[in-house]
Amino acid sequence: MKARRLRTLITRSLRRQGFLIRSGQVALPPDLTKDKVRSLHAEAVRHRIDMSRARLRQRETALLAQLASGAEVVPERITPRLIEVKRGSFEELLFRYSCLHWSIPLSSGYGRRLRFLVMDDYTGKLLGLIGLGDPVFSLGPRDEWIGWTRNARRRRLQNVLDAFVLGAVPPYSFLLGGKLVAMLAASNEVRAAFRRKYGGRRSLIRGATTDGRLAMITTSSALGPSSIYNRLQYNSTLLYQRVGFTSGSGDFHFSNGLYSTLSAFAHRNCTPTAKRAQWGSGFRNRREVIKKCLSAVGLSSEWIYHGVQRELFVIPLAKNTRPFLQGRQSRLFWLNYSQEDLFTFFRSRWLMPRSERDRRFRDWHPVEWRLWP
Repeated sequence: MKARRLRTLITRSLRRQGFLIRSGQVALPPDLTKDKVRSLHAEAVRHRIDMSRARLRQRETALLAQLASGAEVVPERITPRLIEVKRGSFEELLFRYSCLHWSIPLSSGYGRRLRFLVMDDYTGKLLGLIGLGDPVFSLGPRDEWIGWTRNARRRRLQNVLDAFVLGAVPPYSFLLGGKLVAMLAASNEVRAAFRRKYGGRRSLIRGATTDGRLAMITTSSALGPSSIYNRLQYNSTLLYQRVGFTSGSGDFHFSNGLYSTLSAFAHRNCTPTAKRAQWGSGFRNRREVIKKCLSAVGLSSEWIYHGVQRELFVIPLAKNTRPFLQGRQSRLFWLNYSQEDLFTFFRSRWLMPRSERDRRFRDWHPVEWRLWP
C-alpha cells in the first residue's frame, strides 16, 4: 500500500471511531463522558471479538454454562476461591472469553503473567477475573510516587506487576463484586503464586535472577475516575492509592483491524530503532511500529497519543514498599491480607448491604452474554 493511501485510511479510521483531526493533531470529542469513552473503544472491541470468533464460537455454550444466573446466587452463601489459569486449559478459554465483554479492548498482558479466575464455590460459577502482567518501564505518576531513580527502577521493577484486568462478571457485578476482585488482587495468595511461578527465574534480557517478591501492583481505571478503586479500604488501610493520571498514549485507536496494515507497511518501509543484541531483531513493540509508520506516511508520530487519560493506582503489598523499591531496604515487611479475611470484610461492608437494597442481580441470565448467535 502506498503512503498516500495509508495516510487517508488512518485519518478516516480515527474519525469513524469518534476522534477529531484538528490542525494536524488527534483530538477528543468535546464533553467526554464515560459513554463517549466507551464509544471511542467500540471498534477495537468489535475487532477483538471478530478475531476470537474462530477459536471460541464453538465453545460458547460450554463457556456460558460457567456463568451463574441471578436466581442461582445466594449472597449470604457466596464463597470466593482463586484459581490460577494455566496455559492451554479450559480456564484460559473462559478467561479470554470473559475479557471480550469488557467495554474496552483488554491487553493479554506482557512478559510475566499471572491470571486468576475468581470462582464462587457455592454456585461453582465464575465471579470475576484477575490478570497481572509486566509493567511498562517508565510511568511518570508511579515513578514519582515511589521516588525512583532510573537505576533503582531497573533493579526493582521485577518486584512490580500491573493489573491489566480486574473485575467481576454478572450477576456478581451487581453486588459490587468488582470491589471484591480488586481486594483479592492484594491477597497473600496472589503473592504466593507469584513467588512459585517466578522466584529464582533468570531474566532473558537482563540476565539477572528474579527473587519472586511481589512488592506492589499497579492498575488504571478504564473510563476515567474509578468508583471501584477509589477509597477502597480493608479495615482502616487504604488498599488502592491514587497517584495521578496516565498521559493518554497507547494503541487502542489503531487496534480495530488497522494495525496489521500499519505493521506490514512499517516492515517494508521503516527501520527499527537500534537496541541491545540480546533483545533480538525487529521493532521493539507495537508502539514503535505505529510511530514509525505514522512518520513514514507524513503524519505526526504524536498521533500515538489518543488523549484518553486513565486514573492510576498503586497497591502496596508491604509496609515498606516504597523504601524497598527505592533500593534503601532489602527486606519486605508484608501486609497480611488473606483471601478469607478480605472476603469477610467485603461481605459485611459491601455485599450484604448491597444485596438488600438492590435486587437487579436476580434478573440476569447468561444468555445476555452470548456473542455469536
